[in-house]
Amino acid sequence: QVQLVESGGGLVQPGGSLRLSCAASGSIFSINAMGWYRQAPGKERELVAVITGAGRTNYADSVEGRFTISRDNAKNTVYLQMNSLKPEDTAVYYCNAEGRQRQVPHFPSFASWGQGTQVTVSS
Repeated sequence: QVQLVESGGGLVQPGGSLRLSCAASGSIFSINAMGWYRQAPGKERELVAVITGAGRTNYADSVEGRFTISRDNAKNTVYLQMNSLKPEDTAVYYCNAEGRQRQVPHFPSFASWGQGTQVTVSS
C-alpha cells in the first residue's frame, strides 16, 4: 500500500502565504501524477493543481498565478506554494498520487489520498 502524509496547513491572514507538503511512502515503484484538491464546507472536492512525472502542471483558474505546485521525485514529495491567499481559499486540502506499486510480477496501480490538512484564511 501507499500512504500520503500532508503537512503545512494553518491559519493565515488574507494576502499571506503557506506551503503545503505531501510525502508518499510504502511500496512504490513509480508515481505518475501528483495533485492537490480542496473541499470547502458545503462544497464538493475540487482540483487545485496537478503535476505529472515529467513536470507538466495544470491549475484551477481560481488559483492560477497565485499557487505553484512542484515535486521532488527523489523524495516522492509534492509541494503547494500558496501566495496571496484569499478567504475563499479556506478549505481542507487533500493530496493525491497515482502510480504503480512495487509488487512483482504485475506492479499494480494505486491511487491514494492523504488525510487532509486545514487551511484557513481569515483576519
